[in-house]
Amino acid sequence: MKTQCASPWLLGMTLILCSVHIYSLRRCLISVDMRLIEKSFHEIKRAMQTKDTFKNVTILSLENLRSIKPGDVCCMTNNLLTFYRDRVFKDHQERSLEVMRRISSIANSFLCMQKTLERCQVHRQCNCSQEATNATRIIHDNYNQLEVTSAALKSLGELNILLAWIDRNHLETPAA
Repeated sequence: MKTQCASPWLLGMTLILCSVHIYSLRRCLISVDMRLIEKSFHEIKRAMQTKDTFKNVTILSLENLRSIKPGDVCCMTNNLLTFYRDRVFKDHQERSLEVMRRISSIANSFLCMQKTLERCQVHRQCNCSQEATNATRIIHDNYNQLEVTSAALKSLGELNILLAWIDRNHLETPAA
């Protein structure tokens, strides 16, 4: 009789542990010091936003990012980090060495995040749906509507949107 009772209990515990493990893999937790990135951003934010001549235009839409489904978070994060690495950081032209150092620090942190996401991709946890692909395309389209240096400046000024979204989707500990 004890064997029959232990079997369902063992099966139940195994299912619970597997679901927690799968959930934590899907979340792909990123371990970087977000305070350091946010500090670097806040030190350049004023410089970026005062140079921004397109105050009513946005490249990163908060609504667009909020609509991302949990299964697309890894893909969208990877797409956004790639966008900033390949376009924004490369396109931005800055004369201030201090601002360039801060931007370089943020870019290096983004590279560390991408390495974490690459490990998640090995576990096949970073798939892109059509919705994530469309959301990424909208961001690129918004960027392409502006002149390159203006678009890079605007995107750097909107880093707080991306950082808050990453913080909400990757740094929280999954509920057990």
